[in-house]
Amino acid sequence: QVQLLESGGGTVQAGGSLRLSCAASRDASSSYCMGWFRQAPGKEREGVATLYSNGDTAYADSVKGRFTISRDNIKDTLYLQMSGLQPEDTALYYCAEDPAWRAYCPLNPQAYIYWGQGTQVNVSA
Repeated sequence: QVQLLESGGGTVQAGGSLRLSCAASRDASSSYCMGWFRQAPGKEREGVATLYSNGDTAYADSVKGRFTISRDNIKDTLYLQMSGLQPEDTALYYCAEDPAWRAYCPLNPQAYIYWGQGTQVNVSA
C-alpha cells in the first residue's frame, strides 16, 4: 500500500505561482508513472501532468508552458511548479501513482491506483 500526501496548496491572485509537493511513503522511483490531477467543483477529475520513470512528461494542453512536473527520488517527493495561475486553475489537486509497467503515463485518472487526499488551490481574479 502506498500513501501519498500532498501539500503546498493555497490562495493566490491571478498570475501568481505555487509549488505543490507530494510525499510518498515508499521509494517513488520504483513506480513507472506518477502524476498530478485536479477536480473543480461540478467537474470531472482531469489529468494535469504526468511523469514517467525515464523522465518523460505529459501535460494537459491547458497548462503547457505554465506548469512543470518533477520528482526528487532521494526525498521520494513529486512536485508541481505552477506559474501564471488563472482562476480556471482553481481546483482540488491530487497526486497519484501507478506502480505497474506502462509504455507511457496517461493523463487519464482511471489509469492510476494510489491517490493522495488532495490539496486545494484557489486563484482569485
